Amino acid sequence: MNSLELVAVVVTLLAVFLTTRQVIWCWPLAMVSVTLYAVVFFQAKLYADMGLQALYFGLAIYGWWAWLRGGEDHGELHVSLASNKTRVVLALIGAVAGALLGMTLSRYTDASLPFMDSALTSFSIVGQWMQTRKLLEAWLVWLGVDVFYVGMFIFKGLYPTAALYAIFLILAVMGFLGWRRTMVEDRLQPAIQESP
Repeated sequence: MNSLELVAVVVTLLAVFLTTRQVIWCWPLAMVSVTLYAVVFFQAKLYADMGLQALYFGLAIYGWWAWLRGGEDHGELHVSLASNKTRVVLALIGAVAGALLGMTLSRYTDASLPFMDSALTSFSIVGQWMQTRKLLEAWLVWLGVDVFYVGMFIFKGLYPTAALYAIFLILAVMGFLGWRRTMVEDRLQPAIQESP
């Protein structure tokens, strides 16, 4: 355990908590947290997760823009459900990307747990992209991914990070319930405005 990992845990917790509340400042804070975690994962030889932080950084920039201007008529983005086609495509992307990355890391690096790390990385990208688009199911993806991350980080001795991901499980439930409530309220709003 090192002080950099502890700082990364605190910053990341705050960023995810703000995401559950749909506070736009979650995105710049996420940029700081992923930069810190890139170093932590490099030191732990979790290269897929290290690379994931670079993608997260780019997705944080996109998410910041999308939440402000990615909605109807370049307005605020609202929580919605993914289409069935989108769900299938994202599941296939996660699975294929995880397998290909796992084979690559297994063959060409000294990566620890290359297939597990790669699968979790791939589905984390899927979940993060869904979050930038405010798709409610993003929180379900995070629930699934975080369960396995807790085990992997315990195995690697990254105990503060394992604890962080255990807390992420709670935040994912909070995020799902909060975003679902917002989605329902947004759908009811036009009906309330039209009633006499």
